[in-house]
This record gives sequence, structure tokens and C-alpha cells, in this order.
Amino acid sequence: MKILIVEDEDVLSSVLAEKFKNEGYEVMVANNGDDAKPKAIKFRPDAILLDLVIPKKTGLEILKDFKSDTELKLIPVIVLSNLEGDEIIKKVLALGAVDYFVKTQHPMAEIVEKVGLLFTDTKVGKNRK
Repeated sequence: MKILIVEDEDVLSSVLAEKFKNEGYEVMVANNGDDAKPKAIKFRPDAILLDLVIPKKTGLEILKDFKSDTELKLIPVIVLSNLEGDEIIKKVLALGAVDYFVKTQHPMAEIVEKVGLLFTDTKVGKNRK
């Protein structure tokens, strides 16, 4: 399984990348909005972890771009952000994200576990075909 992490905080992206690698995933990191789409097209990830507050493009812009692209729209996107509130969560899910985690409320191990569960979900599996 391949995971693209779109996150500008070096420490967080390194910790996440290491945890996913320890679970057997291939990992690529994009640390700004301009790098996200080219890396997604080149790497062809099975899932994308996306921060909303990153330089050059917002996570919302990236999510909209991914979901309007024929090559990327079926890749599950999980938002991982410090932004809280029902309004932003509803907006992100309406744009096509499959889940939303507030960074401060979920340990990294839990996020890795939830991503793993994503691939055992038959609904997501059907969407990926």
C-alpha cells in the first residue's frame, strides 16, 4: 500500500512517514500545495493524508483539485488538520474526503490504524476499482 502525506510540518510528516513505513507502507511526502498533485500523479498512492493549512495552496483547494481529476478522484483522501468545528468537517466530507482527524485529538498510531481499516472497508474497496 502507498500513502501520500501532504503536510508542511516536518516533524509531523516524519513521524507519520516512519509509522506507516513500520507497518509496511510505501510513503511519499509533499510539504506544500504545489507539490501535492504532481507527486500524487507520479506516486499513484492508495490513500492520501491531507493537511488543510499548508503553503502555496490550501488543503481545500487541493481536495477540490484531486476530486475533479480523472486520475486522482477515486483515491481516498483523509484530512488531518488542527482546524476544528462541524462546518469545516461537513465541507471537507462534502468535497469528497472519506474521513477527518483533528491532529491534537488523535495519536499517530490511531491514524495509521484507521488508514489500514480504510482498505478493509468493502465500500472503499469498491470505489477504488
